[in-house]
Amino acid sequence: MTYDRLVCANCAAPVSEGRCPVCRANRARLQQEGFFAGMNPMALIALLAVLIAAVALLAHQTA
Repeated sequence: MTYDRLVCANCAAPVSEGRCPVCRANRARLQQEGFFAGMNPMALIALLAVLIAAVALLAHQTA
């Protein structure tokens, strides 16, 4: 899940804005989880489609 859609229970603002210490701590934690954790789901689907196309192209060239 991307943190841009999360709402803080402490200040009722989006976590991505970082208005309170709880927001800032959670935003920092979510950013440290890795490269794919902060990506948009549509970007992950597009990346997967590109990888599948590349593998299919390589398989077609070797056959």
